[in-house]
Amino acid sequence: MTRRRGLGRQFRWLWSAYAVSSYGTWLGFGAFPLIAIVVLHSGPAQVAALSAAGRAVGAVVAVPLGPWVEFRRKRPVMVAMDLARFAALLSVPAAFALGWLSVAQLLVVSVVVAAANIAFNAASGAYLKALVPPEDLLVANGRFESTMWTSTVVGPPLGGAAIGMFGPMTTVVADAVSYLLSALGIRAIGGTEPHPVRTGAPRLRAGDLFAGWRSILTHPGLRPLFFNAIVGNGLIMASEPLLAVLMLGRLGFTPWQYGLAFATPCIGGLIGSRLARPLVARFGRHKVIVTAGALRACWPVGLAFVRPGVPGIALVIALQLGLVTCCGVFNPVLATYRLDQTPADRVARTLSAWSVSSSATIAALTAAWGLLAALTSPRTAIAAAGVLLLATPLLLPRRENAPQKAREQATSLT
Repeated sequence: MTRRRGLGRQFRWLWSAYAVSSYGTWLGFGAFPLIAIVVLHSGPAQVAALSAAGRAVGAVVAVPLGPWVEFRRKRPVMVAMDLARFAALLSVPAAFALGWLSVAQLLVVSVVVAAANIAFNAASGAYLKALVPPEDLLVANGRFESTMWTSTVVGPPLGGAAIGMFGPMTTVVADAVSYLLSALGIRAIGGTEPHPVRTGAPRLRAGDLFAGWRSILTHPGLRPLFFNAIVGNGLIMASEPLLAVLMLGRLGFTPWQYGLAFATPCIGGLIGSRLARPLVARFGRHKVIVTAGALRACWPVGLAFVRPGVPGIALVIALQLGLVTCCGVFNPVLATYRLDQTPADRVARTLSAWSVSSSATIAALTAAWGLLAALTSPRTAIAAAGVLLLATPLLLPRRENAPQKAREQATSLT
């Protein structure tokens, strides 16, 4: 039996902060689309536009945050982003209580949360690389991944039950409080963090904004994975609000049934994240990334055939189980490879560029698929996304690139 690796007290606090915010996020799974549908009586186009616009504007706002984060201590940035998300989310139940809630406010809050997410993830990725030895990065990313999937199993059913008993704002409040607790956990990490030393011009330059994209697009291994990830995730996420409209509206599923259908399969993500490290040890990183990345594209097309009642829930659970198991293997291996191949002085900008591109792609595809659903039907749009997703394995790298050569190319960037 493999002995569990201890990564130290500081990592445990970071992991605990991640866990509490992850549980809060998944407790509030689909809260804004649900509020838009149930409280504000929005249709498919409005729900898709809410999801798309929040991500798109948040991505634009986050573009200068990458270099800003790069040259600052990471823990204070993480705390500030947690507090920003706490305040933004708490404004939603406050407006609801006063009778002022609108789609416009949900959009503004979505923008703030999306931009803060990108900045937080960039800072936490850079902090993790400095905190954990390179040989333990896959272990650390695997623990984050398993925590995320565990919270996904528990959160949505509890969130759906809480909404049924206490109203639609319950999970938004819980999500907001989770960010406050996360900020406190990050503060408790302790220790000293040196201020990053910036070489060159002291002011923010245009080149700083695009250094992350240059690191990705000139790297022979990261470039194909980047395009595969943003297109694949974009097509998967574009279907999410449409599936919510289909299941909660036309098919008559209750919120707790909807949450259950997406929570139960996430046990597969937990299993996949636990398998990632032994699979890499046995088959190698490249083979695991390519195989898991190809297999994850095979499942979502079946969601177009969901029907009412128990057979419909069973179909969604089976398809999601296959998808999230593959994602549970793919995600931590990709995250570790990305950190390993990125120079330490460019991690925040690279992660920010990756997140901005992912958010913008998801926003564009979500808006396009909302329009397609309005012109046809949610079921047709879900099917179209699934068919296109089947082509995304073509974007995966054909062969493994030499790590040392890749690092030299990345380091030589100006």
